[in-house]
Amino acid sequence: MSKTAQATRNTITLKGSTKVVTEFFAYAVNSILYQRGIYSAESFEAQRQYGLTMMVTTDPGLTKYLTSVLQQMSDWLVTGALQKMVLVVTSVSTKEVLERWTFDIQTDKAVLSGEKPAPEKSEGEITSEIQAIVRQITASVTFLPLLNDPCTFDLLVYTDTSSDVPFEWEESDARYITNAADVKLRSFTTKVHKVDALVSYKADAEG
Repeated sequence: MSKTAQATRNTITLKGSTKVVTEFFAYAVNSILYQRGIYSAESFEAQRQYGLTMMVTTDPGLTKYLTSVLQQMSDWLVTGALQKMVLVVTSVSTKEVLERWTFDIQTDKAVLSGEKPAPEKSEGEITSEIQAIVRQITASVTFLPLLNDPCTFDLLVYTDTSSDVPFEWEESDARYITNAADVKLRSFTTKVHKVDALVSYKADAEG
């Protein structure tokens, strides 16, 4: 392969970066819901992605919800408006927030505006960085407290104030955790978008 062809293949376009990040969010959310037992293990099936076995929901209602949210997030990623996605885990009985999985998004606005040329980064490098985060999500069961109660989840999405928000979306407070412990996870970057990950959980007051 010529050097020119190789460079072209590693060039990250805005559209390509948006696809990578949106796909990551889809697998990350599915993985968290599976690992934390928010939905029964029977409602997931194994898929191969990032060189790993990923669990993906087969629940029609959940699939429809995630597809809708991720499509809107993809639209916001393209314009550089998306700032953060938070997956909030809440006890069904007490309504108490038990976990917050935060994904901060930074966008290189100079690439968006065309002031900077599209950056270069190999698909292998990006995949390797995403693998590291996914492995941490999988390993999270070793340090996160057991979720003894049935739990539900919400996705909170933060955008620029100028962004148009779909009519069916609701305003929400930040849903912070009282007495929280934080564990910073790995990050990945396409050089157009950078994603930093963090999980916060309700720490044992006696601990």
